[in-house]
Amino acid sequence: MIGILSFLGFTLLVAIVSYFATRSTDEQSSDGYFLGGRSLTAGVIAGSLLLTNLSTEQIVGLNGSAYTDGLSVMAWETLAAIAIVVAAIFLLPRYLKGGLTTVPQFLAKRFDVATKTLTSGLFLTGYVVVLLPVILYSGSVAISGMFNVPQLLNVTDSTALVICIWGIGIIGSVYAVFGGLKAVAVSDSINAIGLLVGGLLIPIFGLMAIGDGSVFGGLDTLMSTNPERFDSTGNTGQEVPFSTIFTGMMLVQLFYWGTNQQIIQRALGAKNLAEGQKGLLLASFLKILGPLILVLPGMIAYHYFDGNLDSSDLAYPELVRAVLPKPLVGFFAAVLFGAILSSFNSVLNSSVTLFGIDIYKQHINKNASETTVVKYGKIFGICLALASMFIAPLIANAGSLFNYLQEINGIYSIPIFTIIVVGYLTKRVPALAAKIGILSGSALYIISQFWLKNKFVDDALAQANANGITDAGALKLIEAEAYPHYLHIMAILFITNIVIMLIIGALKPRKEPFVLEYTNQVSITPYKYVNQVGIAICCIVVGIYIYFAK
Repeated sequence: MIGILSFLGFTLLVAIVSYFATRSTDEQSSDGYFLGGRSLTAGVIAGSLLLTNLSTEQIVGLNGSAYTDGLSVMAWETLAAIAIVVAAIFLLPRYLKGGLTTVPQFLAKRFDVATKTLTSGLFLTGYVVVLLPVILYSGSVAISGMFNVPQLLNVTDSTALVICIWGIGIIGSVYAVFGGLKAVAVSDSINAIGLLVGGLLIPIFGLMAIGDGSVFGGLDTLMSTNPERFDSTGNTGQEVPFSTIFTGMMLVQLFYWGTNQQIIQRALGAKNLAEGQKGLLLASFLKILGPLILVLPGMIAYHYFDGNLDSSDLAYPELVRAVLPKPLVGFFAAVLFGAILSSFNSVLNSSVTLFGIDIYKQHINKNASETTVVKYGKIFGICLALASMFIAPLIANAGSLFNYLQEINGIYSIPIFTIIVVGYLTKRVPALAAKIGILSGSALYIISQFWLKNKFVDDALAQANANGITDAGALKLIEAEAYPHYLHIMAILFITNIVIMLIIGALKPRKEPFVLEYTNQVSITPYKYVNQVGIAICCIVVGIYIYFAK
């Protein structure tokens, strides 16, 4: 009962503060609704960015990966810091100079409207088919388990899951669809504080549990018992082999933190470039601390349970149940609920923005007023939320959600990132090249990961079986070596797409070179220490890798 009251109290507090925050924004203005009135400050941007990236597929999934592979999976967090620095120094000034509301808007200016529409469609397809349902499903599994909803409501596990999915979906829709970006960003900032506090409690109590009441004693025990697991350089067969951080890993990070609408929309809502850059840099520095919440608990769980859990995905929830004092479980559940809502809200709000500005205003009703654009954006958001709530229960057998997300997202992430890079770094590559780049990138990735990979892996395992190899570890290594890691494939296709686009640009260049014009919507005077702070953050990341390299 105490846990439920804590959960309801914290959620109600966030809702009330977010409601009053939105009263200062003109909801009938598309700028106010989609970009929070371009008034977001550095602190709000940083908090919103951090919590947007944290949800159950991250917290449960990445800790599960750490349970299996150890410290090497920290690449998903620490390397994000470098990507955010690049976004702050290179991408954000160009976005704000062009007065962009969505990333695809740049593609319309650089290439043509058809390219923008194609990109927006890819984003929306990925959101509704993959990202939103995964967020709802994984969040519902966590909440249902922490509150034991089946027993509480005397229903089956599947019914409890559906109830939680619809509960999270409806509450998240109210925040995102009717509050706009400012409501989402403010609620994210409040939840970020709770998430950091609650998230840090888990490794603290976990270390105390294995260190006889001492945090540092527990850390010493953890490092001395399994020193090989504190290696920042992953091996072949692990989720993040060391070589991948120089290829597809950085491309994924740059796409996610620099071009993905759900993330960069926070910075696009900055009141000026300096505030946007300070917000990104603050988020970048805090991402370095991410492994304390997203990796260390999984490593503690491996030691605490002697590596005997039935599934690595159970590492985080089992550790929480084992080490967290009962009175704090309700608070942590409320914080986790906020993280789930944050990811759902941000994706849904970004989808509404993409539809309202890039599709409805552009193709359906070009003369629509801002009030009308916002109205139909909200209607689309409601439809999208309902669709995701219906799809979410169907992905129960998808396997590892974290790997599933990362690999599936490659269908659209790398092609989109490729045309954005070429668009900014060249002046005469034509729209035709961008369209071919998107289509060829998606098609080649699908062929690679869902046909060629299966064929090569099946052949390799069949040969191993013929040779009498039955050891699980040996078979896992054979499977990993049978076909390049999907992050390497992303890098290969990234270069391939760039070459294709440059060849088309050489054969059929634009008649006039592209020039990015300054719209004067916000000040683009940069933060005066942006380069120094960015370099310092990158040096810290490199230093961490060197320190933990074995």
